[in-house]
Amino acid sequence: MSDRDAAEWAAGLERIKSQAATGLLRVTQHAQQEMVEEEISLDEVLAALQRGEILEHYPEHRRGPCCLLGGLTDAGRPLHMVCTTAQPLLILITIYQPKPPKWITPRTRRKQP
Repeated sequence: MSDRDAAEWAAGLERIKSQAATGLLRVTQHAQQEMVEEEISLDEVLAALQRGEILEHYPEHRRGPCCLLGGLTDAGRPLHMVCTTAQPLLILITIYQPKPPKWITPRTRRKQP
């Protein structure tokens, strides 16, 4: 990763944390369904966002630039959140707990065969 990319990721992460802290966010219906299915509360999501780090960046996403953010809840539960990175309102597109077989660890994606 170049210094420029690292700086952009850091700025994007700070924007995400600020938007989440001030309530400038929207949870999509898809993300809401995942939260219900996996028993994830909004408080857990907000805590994980504040502790989060960008794991992957999707600059060409159909909803606009997005990233995969990984973070821990207050109880230490790992969560992944796909969210926008360049809009005035933080949009949470996908929220789930990373699990095998797709994820080896919360930060390491299993390679496709």
